[in-house]
Amino acid sequence: MRYFPLFMDLLDRPVLVVGGGEVACRKVDTLTRAGARVTIVSPQLEPYLDDLVEQGKCLWVKRFYEAELMHQDFVQVWATTDNPELNHQVHKDAKKMGILVNVVDDTPYCDFITPSIINRGRVQIAISSGGASPVLIRGIREKLESILPMNTAQLADFAASKRGDIKQHFATVDERRKFWELFFNEPRVVECKNNHELELAYQQLINSDAEFSNACTWIKFGVDPELLPIKALRIMQEAEVVFFDKSCPFGFVDLVRRDAERIEFQDIAQVSQDIQKRKANKERIVVFVDPQSSSHRLLKEDDEEIGLAQIK
Repeated sequence: MRYFPLFMDLLDRPVLVVGGGEVACRKVDTLTRAGARVTIVSPQLEPYLDDLVEQGKCLWVKRFYEAELMHQDFVQVWATTDNPELNHQVHKDAKKMGILVNVVDDTPYCDFITPSIINRGRVQIAISSGGASPVLIRGIREKLESILPMNTAQLADFAASKRGDIKQHFATVDERRKFWELFFNEPRVVECKNNHELELAYQQLINSDAEFSNACTWIKFGVDPELLPIKALRIMQEAEVVFFDKSCPFGFVDLVRRDAERIEFQDIAQVSQDIQKRKANKERIVVFVDPQSSSHRLLKEDDEEIGLAQIK
C-alpha cells in the first residue's frame, strides 16, 4: 500500500490553489463543497471559477504567483497550472513552510493524491490505484455505483439522527454495532423511501426480543483468497475476532473486518481455551485452519465450517 487513506476536515480552513484553468475548476469545486476557504491565484479565471468568486465561495488574487503569496496559514496547496516550472516552484515554496502540497498530474511532487469519489451525502467512498490505472478505477467506481442502494444518503442521515437514542438503549459499542448491522441488513430498510418507513422499521427492531447472533465459523484457507465463497466473506466482515494458523496467507486475514481482533497460532491447542471463552461471551469468531489438518475437529463441535470454491 503506497498511500495511507484518510479524509481531511477542511471546513472553514484556508487552502491555496495556484491556477485558474479547467484543472483548477475540478479541484476548487470539490474543495468548496467540503467547506474550505479557497484562495485562487491566477491572472485570469475560467467562467465557472469566476461565478464562484462572485458568489463569495472563494477569493481571487488576480496576479501571477509569487513566493510572497505563500503563507503558513494554508493547510493545503494545489498547483494546477500547465507550467511545470511554476508548479515545481509552488511545490518548493509550500515544502519550505511544511504545507501539504499537490502538483496535479505530477505524482513525484505530491504529498497526497486525490482518489475517485462516490458521494452519497454523509457517505463517501474513495477509490485509488495511486495514479497507476485511472481506467481501472473508473470501472470499479461504475460497479460500486450500480450496487449502492438509492437511499444510501438517507440511511446515513437517519442513523446519525438516532445516535443519542442508541446510546441510551445499548450500553456498549459492541451492542450498538450489532444492532446497526441487523438494521441495515433488513431488506425492507434498503427499500424504504422515506423517514417514516425507516422509523417504523427502526422501532420494530429496537423493541423486538430478537437476540444478536453469535457464531464461530471455521474457514479452510488455501493459496488464493479469490476462491472464498461470498458467505465466508460476509461472515469475515461481521467477525469480532479472528484466529489464524501461522501458515495462513496474509491475503485471507487481510479481508477480515479492519477492527477485528487478530490472533495468530501455531497449534490450535494454544488458543482452544480462548476460543471457548469467546464463544461463551457470544462473540462472533472466525478461525482460519489448514485444510489438510484435522486437529480442530473436536474443538469445532457443531460450528459451521466453510471451504474454498473448487475449480475444475
